Amino acid sequence: MELRNCKHCNKMFNYIGKPICPSCEKELEDKFQEVKQYIKDHKDAPINIVAEENNVSVNQIKRWVRQERLSFADASMVGLECENCGALIKIGRFCEQCKLKLQNNLSSAIKHEEAKPTIKQKESARMRFLDGK
Repeated sequence: MELRNCKHCNKMFNYIGKPICPSCEKELEDKFQEVKQYIKDHKDAPINIVAEENNVSVNQIKRWVRQERLSFADASMVGLECENCGALIKIGRFCEQCKLKLQNNLSSAIKHEEAKPTIKQKESARMRFLDGK
C-alpha cells in the first residue's frame, strides 16, 4: 500500500492509480456533472464563461474534453488543438487524420514485429553438424 498526498487538498491517502483522494475525486465528479448540465442548457457558451459560471478552471474543462467526457458543439468556433498537427478539434486529443496515421503506424509496427522470426524459428534454421561416430 502506497501513501501519497492528494494534489487537490494535500491530505494523505492510499494511492490506487489516481493522484487525488476519493473525496476530491467525488467533488470533481460532482463538478463535472454541473458543467455537463450547464453546457446542455447553454449550448453556445464559450469555454471561459462555462468555467467562470461553474467555478472550474478552463484547464479542467479542456482535460474533460481531451478525455472525451465533454465535447464542443460542431457549430461552435471553440475547440482544442490536435496534439500532433495543431488542427482544431472538438473532442479528444487528435484530429481524425492524425488518429488514422497513428493507427496505420501501429498496425505496420505490429505486422513488422510479427514478421521477425522467433527464437525457435531461428534455432531450427541453424546448420547442425553431426559427429562422425
